[in-house]
Amino acid sequence: MSTEPKLPRPSAVLWDMDGTLIDQTAAIIECYRQVIVSLGHPSPDPDRIRRSLGGPMASTMGLFIEEAQMDEACRAFRALFPSIMFEGLIILPGALELIQAFDAAGIPQGILTNKHGETARIVSEHCGFSPYMKACIGNTDTEWHKPQAELTNYVLEQIGSSAAGACMIGDSPTDVETAGNAGLPCYTVATGAHTPEELLDSGAAHAGQSLHALLDRIDW
Repeated sequence: MSTEPKLPRPSAVLWDMDGTLIDQTAAIIECYRQVIVSLGHPSPDPDRIRRSLGGPMASTMGLFIEEAQMDEACRAFRALFPSIMFEGLIILPGALELIQAFDAAGIPQGILTNKHGETARIVSEHCGFSPYMKACIGNTDTEWHKPQAELTNYVLEQIGSSAAGACMIGDSPTDVETAGNAGLPCYTVATGAHTPEELLDSGAAHAGQSLHALLDRIDW
């Protein structure tokens, strides 16, 4: 049994999606690869894509293409991704269990992601998250994106909560920054591209190996 101190039970939870609730990395990397190559560039380094995920699409695209091609590239990604997005998709261990535990405790939840909003909602429905989420907000749903506090505060409003007592659960330094900008602690899991040490160094309030471990750390 862990001797680590318990984490306080949150009043509300904002979830990141990719790398936290699901592993959709294979389809995402393949979509970036096809778009980037179609625009006349060499095939990108998959690990470089992987470690860039969590921020806006333009941030990852900008590692491989010129600014003049950005709009075309992002449109092409959004057009292609729906046709391949379920290839290799994995619901990460503990995701549904922890979501259901928060729901049973009457804690409101929402998804906050830089994934395209409509795509995020389709994935949430496919994976069985939707019945427990009061909102699922992604890229293009608002004028903001992670890590802007305006987006975080907007999602909190959508789930009928405030920053006081709430937390974010994510897998990247971007999630930690997103939470911090709005005054929330970020509980992280090393199920994406970053180690627990990297996540703690970025300011995470918790960094574990899985959502099962996080479930056990919360003071229910």
